[in-house]
Amino acid sequence: MSEFILRFFVGGLVVSFFAMLGDMLRPKSFAGLFSAAPSIALATLTLTIHKYGRAYAAGEAETMLLGSIAFLLYCALASFLLRRFRPSAFIVSFALLPVWLVISIGSWMIFSGRW
Repeated sequence: MSEFILRFFVGGLVVSFFAMLGDMLRPKSFAGLFSAAPSIALATLTLTIHKYGRAYAAGEAETMLLGSIAFLLYCALASFLLRRFRPSAFIVSFALLPVWLVISIGSWMIFSGRW
């Protein structure tokens, strides 16, 4: 139970810091870059280092990087489809979730040697 309280506290502090940083940047479109996901990842890695050590946290960080690369490709494809064909943003974002999943799991399997 204390781990959850610590995770909540550290996550809240880091999210608040990145929210303030995003609020100070211009244009406001950059504010989304500093929203919850990166700050929660940093808080989680900090707690992982404390509980399991640096080697384990390094492996977790590698999977986070692979997931972020897959998310970048997902966003680029969604942006292209939205600009080119002008469909509903909800439909495009929902329809491309399997693309993100396949890229992230596939890259993890390739880089972890499980392929």
